Amino acid sequence: MIRVEIRTDSEGLIQEFTVKGHAGFDEYGKDIVCAAVSAVVQTAVIGLKKVAGIDPEHIQSGGFLKCVLPDRMSEEENKAASIIVQTMLAGLQSIKSGYPNLISIQERTVE
Repeated sequence: MIRVEIRTDSEGLIQEFTVKGHAGFDEYGKDIVCAAVSAVVQTAVIGLKKVAGIDPEHIQSGGFLKCVLPDRMSEEENKAASIIVQTMLAGLQSIKSGYPNLISIQERTVE
């Protein structure tokens, strides 16, 4: 199963997201669910960097990706990051609706 965890602050702004695991829908290299999730999440990281000009801390390695947004961003950067990450979340929820037993999405508020 692919596990997605979204961490937001007390104002509802997304601070970080983690994606780990494999869907197990098909064999490695042919798993369309893993490929879809990977494409959506990696596009969000690229969008943060190249479109919004934000430099998040991120780690990616075989079935694991963690992206942490910078602590101090301008209001404009917060808005852009929120739009990009909310779009990523909408895409992941859409994939989950088609494969509900293969993806888990949890949202947590951190202080």
